[in-house]
Amino acid sequence: MTSVFEPNGKQTACTIIEAGPCVVTQKKTVDTDGYNALQIAFGEAKEKNTPQALINHFAKANTSPKAIVKELRNCSIDKQVGESLTCEIFAEGEKVSVIGTTKGKGFQGVVKRHGFSGVGEASHGQHDRQRAPGSIGGSSYPSRVFKGMRMAGRMGGDQVKIKALRVVKVFPEQNYILVSGSVPGSNGSIVLIQN
Repeated sequence: MTSVFEPNGKQTACTIIEAGPCVVTQKKTVDTDGYNALQIAFGEAKEKNTPQALINHFAKANTSPKAIVKELRNCSIDKQVGESLTCEIFAEGEKVSVIGTTKGKGFQGVVKRHGFSGVGEASHGQHDRQRAPGSIGGSSYPSRVFKGMRMAGRMGGDQVKIKALRVVKVFPEQNYILVSGSVPGSNGSIVLIQN
């Protein structure tokens, strides 16, 4: 993340996203596929690591093998196969949504995962209970743990959609856009931007 000063003097925290170029590899229509969609590809991949079927698929679009292929249903962008989508489809000031996978944090306890405060004080015989979950249910009734009980477990690695991020600035030469706020994932991870 970085921050920029806006014309009114306000400092805004921003994330830099490389938005393209994404090559249109296939255009699906209701006549041929039963629905409208635009298939785009991003990133470079080695030809030796790409299946032959995908190599031929990319060859139809006159492009080299790509790492990521994504389908955009009911897309209003009018591009033909082989043309590129760049960051110029975004305008400064418009709101976008960013979809990505959050950082995986492994197996975490209830204090970190759900914000529990622990069982109590460190004195009066508490021993090592400060970060424990405490009671999780009744004994004779209901004689089980209810579904959805907040307990320790794996945290992170979820697909998240952050809505209404404002496009602060567009850099068409480098295919960068600056969006206000943070986006899910670590540095260098792949995200999908919707406007």
